This record gives sequence, C-alpha cells and structure tokens, in this order.
Amino acid sequence: MIHLDTNFLVELVTVGSDGARQVRAWLMAGREVGASAIAWSEFCNGPLTREQKDAAFAVLNRKLRDFTWHDGEEAARLFNLGGRRRGSHADCMIAASAIAAGASVATRNTADFARFVPQGLLLESPV
Repeated sequence: MIHLDTNFLVELVTVGSDGARQVRAWLMAGREVGASAIAWSEFCNGPLTREQKDAAFAVLNRKLRDFTWHDGEEAARLFNLGGRRRGSHADCMIAASAIAAGASVATRNTADFARFVPQGLLLESPV
C-alpha cells in the first residue's frame, strides 16, 4: 500500500501532472494507493471542486485510513524526536499513520519525511 501525501492528492486531480501519471503507473503495476485521514483532510481544505474530490476518492477506492489514538501517540513521539519543529505536526501524523499501516508514503516533500525513515517510515520512489 502506498499512502499519498497531500501534494500527491492534489496532483492526482491536476490534469497532466507528473503525480497523476505516477499514480496511474503504480495502479497499472498492481500497487494499491490510499491516504491517511490527515492527508485527506488537508486535501479537502482545497480549493477543489466536488468533482475533483469525488475523482480522488474513487481512485483511492475508499482506502482512507482513520487516525487512531495509537497513531496520535506515535505522531507525538515523532514530533518530539524531530525537534518539535513548528508546522510539522501534520507530517508527523501522516508518517505515524503510514508506519502503523505498514504503508509507504509518496510525497514531493521528501526532505520533510526523510527524518522519519529511521523510525520505520518507508518513502516511495517515483518510477
């Protein structure tokens, strides 16, 4: 399973984007894509149309992972290990959710997520 970060969700509904092509390639290769409820919430902040939201939801095939209390504790641990960087808590939550699900994360912000790799996060390499 590949969890799409918010930036990949945005690209998913952007016609002709590299991210949309990448997600298509993963799906054609038999990979599953999904997202955390956190990334989905960021995506839904928009701006986006109802059609774009519905299209992304369909591509994800409803594979949105809820954020649990366990994920919350792991996100706090990642936040503290990462130096309590201002504005980074959502990334910690997305990383915690992926780690708990055994999913990799596809993101354009690899520098923001690379610090979680020693904690068990897998980053997806675009093809």
